[in-house]
Amino acid sequence: MPLPLAAATAGANPVGTSSGGSVPRHVAIIMDGNGRWAASRGLPRIAGHRAGAEAVTRCLKAARASGLEYLTLYTFSSENWRRGPAEVADLTGLLRFYLRHKVAELHSQQIRILFVGEIHRFGPDLCAELARAERLTANNTGLTLLLALSYGGRSEIVQATKAIARAVMRGELDPDAIDENVVSRHLLTAGIPDPDVIVRTSGEHRLSNFLLWQSAYAELVFLEELWPDFSEASFNHVLEIYGRRERRFGARPA
Repeated sequence: MPLPLAAATAGANPVGTSSGGSVPRHVAIIMDGNGRWAASRGLPRIAGHRAGAEAVTRCLKAARASGLEYLTLYTFSSENWRRGPAEVADLTGLLRFYLRHKVAELHSQQIRILFVGEIHRFGPDLCAELARAERLTANNTGLTLLLALSYGGRSEIVQATKAIARAVMRGELDPDAIDENVVSRHLLTAGIPDPDVIVRTSGEHRLSNFLLWQSAYAELVFLEELWPDFSEASFNHVLEIYGRRERRFGARPA
């Protein structure tokens, strides 16, 4: 049975082709609704975050089965630091637990793990664990899992702009040579294809500072279900929606 959703399309393909049921290379997900899921059950917010972590496991299973190459999860936004100290501690504690107890399993599945964001804000101990996870899985050839941690799209663009400006000041880059490719190479996602699909759960219809540059032509899918309820069927339904979209990337329909 189709899941309740509202869907919006952003962009299309330069040659005006349909995705034709093909599997996208890259799906990015804004995992929203953990707090509301917990509140609706009279549970503390940490219970929602733990249930959301289980949804990640289901999502990964479906992504691997589909043949997807890249999956990006908005795990902790730069704005999440504004939450109460107890909730931030719960979130970082949950992250530490999964780094210590789940990375080996992901490694055995040939999943490559990358982290994007202002990772230094988590402190040296947790940063060391993040680095160990990246090193352990660096040569894996299966699904690439990007976890956006302390990430904000505007901040990413600002940092890329500063890096480009410094290259110009050093005489390494001609200002007239700056184009979209140069900007992309200075983003945290350099070398990663832009997402074909961005999904947001919980019925909210906004990007919330997520992959602002990279989402220029992504298909947008908004699901009503809360993230802890996300299932393998939910992921497959997203793929079905993508398969029905026509992507033109600004070109006129044929």
